Amino acid sequence: MKSDFTITLDSELKAALEAAAIAAGQSAENLMHQAIKDYLFTRQFRTLRAYLIEKPQGAYTDEDIFEMVS
Repeated sequence: MKSDFTITLDSELKAALEAAAIAAGQSAENLMHQAIKDYLFTRQFRTLRAYLIEKPQGAYTDEDIFEMVS
């Protein structure tokens, strides 16, 4: 299910987004969608990594954690 989400960008950020979208051959909307997905994945990865590092169960590599969040 899709839903709308409105954000406000200053003119500099909007221009940078539009330039990046053109360079990537995508719409600004698609670029923002992917950027948000990437951010949320990275945030989840870092949170899980920090949690697992505190656990004394053994050493986890970044690859182990990537597999857990994928």
